[in-house]
Amino acid sequence: MPSLATQNTIHKSPISKLGYDFIKDDFLPKGKDEYYLRNQQQNGKTHRQLTAYEIEVLVRNANTSDDWTKILVSNAFNPELVKNCKFNGLIRIGKLEPICLSFHDLTVPVGLYNSNIISCDFGDNVVVDNVNYLSHYIVGDEVILLNINEMITSNNAKFGNGVVKQGEDESLRVWLEVSNENAGRKILPFNGMQAGDAYLWSKYRDDAALMNKFKELTEKKFTTIRGYYGKVGNRTVIKNTASIKDVWVGEDAYIKGANKLKNLTINSGDGEGRTQIGEGCELVNGIIGYGCRIFYGVKAVRFITSSHSQLKYGARLINSFLGYNSTISCCEVLNALIFSSHEQHHNNSFLCAATVFGQSNLAAGATVGSNHNSRGADGEVVAGRGFWPGLCVSLKHNSFFASFVILAKGDYSNELKISIPFSLVSNDITNDKLVIMPAYWFQYNMYALARNEWKYFDRDKRIEKIQHLEYGSLAPDTISEIFSSIQLLEELVGKAWAKLNNASITSIEATRKKGKELLLQNNAICKAVVVDGNVFENNKRNTIILKADHAYKIFITLINYYTTNQIVAFINDHKIENLTELLKLIPAAKKTEWLNIGGQLILKTDVDALKTKIKNGKIKSWNDVHLFYKTVADKYASDKLQHALAVLFEIHQIKKIDATTLLGLLKESIKTKEWITQNIESSRAKDYENDFRKMVYDNDSEMMNVLGDFKDNSFIIQQKKETITFIKNIQTIIKTLNLKPSN
Repeated sequence: MPSLATQNTIHKSPISKLGYDFIKDDFLPKGKDEYYLRNQQQNGKTHRQLTAYEIEVLVRNANTSDDWTKILVSNAFNPELVKNCKFNGLIRIGKLEPICLSFHDLTVPVGLYNSNIISCDFGDNVVVDNVNYLSHYIVGDEVILLNINEMITSNNAKFGNGVVKQGEDESLRVWLEVSNENAGRKILPFNGMQAGDAYLWSKYRDDAALMNKFKELTEKKFTTIRGYYGKVGNRTVIKNTASIKDVWVGEDAYIKGANKLKNLTINSGDGEGRTQIGEGCELVNGIIGYGCRIFYGVKAVRFITSSHSQLKYGARLINSFLGYNSTISCCEVLNALIFSSHEQHHNNSFLCAATVFGQSNLAAGATVGSNHNSRGADGEVVAGRGFWPGLCVSLKHNSFFASFVILAKGDYSNELKISIPFSLVSNDITNDKLVIMPAYWFQYNMYALARNEWKYFDRDKRIEKIQHLEYGSLAPDTISEIFSSIQLLEELVGKAWAKLNNASITSIEATRKKGKELLLQNNAICKAVVVDGNVFENNKRNTIILKADHAYKIFITLINYYTTNQIVAFINDHKIENLTELLKLIPAAKKTEWLNIGGQLILKTDVDALKTKIKNGKIKSWNDVHLFYKTVADKYASDKLQHALAVLFEIHQIKKIDATTLLGLLKESIKTKEWITQNIESSRAKDYENDFRKMVYDNDSEMMNVLGDFKDNSFIIQQKKETITFIKNIQTIIKTLNLKPSN
């Protein structure tokens, strides 16, 4: 005989209990029955008991019930529309009319047919057909449930949230082990979680008091009481699905052909977007945002997908948070915290143990975080906005990348620390060197940079924008990185010159001064700056910085352009009409440190204040945290201007804006805008002019019909129009403020 420990535990109970005692006596408040929470969830409609005639019709139609008095119906109930169903427990049924409901190509008659139904509430004009086991659900109006094997809610359902119910052991709590495989950055998922929430929780692990407060805020958000029913919102359609357990579904969702859905919240409708889940999906322990698309064999376990995100074509998402407006297709993502606008489309790309700051794109064959250097699975990759590892890139933990770093194809077998933004990084195997080209995007791929910026903004379909997401390539984070890179390039060039000439430079200041001189002179040493090992990678081999002088001047130009744009926005927003008024109202320059908190750029001082308020109890809920995001977003423009002015002043060693400086910046901004627009056009034109791109076409006509006519490129046309508007605005400001060159 097998031991009891190896046998399935089969509990036996009287058949009269089927559909009853959903909440055990131990967990029922005094004076309450098992329906008290169900009644709170119910839609407020009134019901009555069946008439003798209605019972007679139901029996004639091959329906059974353990107690006909437990079936309550609306006054518009039609018993002829209930056939071959088995009822147990308290059942409440709304209006049933002799009509059909149609959705896409599916047309089905209203009513309850061929189903086993236990203790459920139904709204008006629902379709329930061939649901083999439907237990403890509240179903909204005009819902279609068709061909479902089982659909069950347990009395301890959590619907994907990281809470434990009364009487449950702490070990049953679901955590998301983001950013690190050893669970050292684990967070508790909850419905409504923002990327900023996840990042704050995963990042500040040295602050035990803050960690405890985050758990407390989450537990306060949800009750531990047992007995809530599952929900299916109005007009939701679920068909041809195998197993649904402990799932809360919003309005207007569409679920078809899923294999398994368990312990989920599926947000849908409510003006934010309809969610769809398709064939072959298996989703367990998750929160799904509004307007999501999940279909074709997706496997997701312990996950959050923020609104308007997509998982498709066999994607695997495990122990991960996916930000707004992101797409993962085919590939595998484990233990990742990903901010908004992430793209990963290829079956052989792999992302593991990483924090990615959004606007990112992983190419085919990229294995980000698959190689560990320690003896445990505790490495991490941290990548700034715009991270783009190219084809067949392999990275090793730990690695760090500044914003908009693109990695050329290669196996990077050492840890990388790429602190210069907008860089192209290459692994020169032949010469055994790491090669970095700063400001690559602005020199060779301006079309992609500008179009992506527009695309991210255009695809942000959120109605309630709790976090203000920064999509601009030039923003406080990148400007700070550019400022630091200007100083770094000066230092590296100065050191390279000293080493080449056996010169002794006694201070960093003197080194930078020499480097600046060489960079501005376009000295030959700047074309390929040799940097000693262990600066950009954990290796003794040299790193080569290509075209440092070009990047240096571009970076200074970008700081000028960015700051001018902030000043122009300030003038337009405040309708300033003279220089005196501008100089009076413009805020003082203030050098500040910025943090990317889930895609929203926030002053470090504000983040520190937030953490303090959470710990001292002044911020009492996650809703308060989300209100903080909105509050700091309201002053974002002012904070950006102060920061931009401070960077500008320090770069040019000036102390204030005067008429001459402002006029120079405004005129330069016109040239920079024209240069950007020209680069956008010329970088795209290469696709039409390069002989190797054209060789697959017999003639230009064939190419135009495949690619479209270059002259009709809508994005380039839009950019040219924006440039004309920009120039007119600058000219108007110069005239309005009466700016003239000084003698």
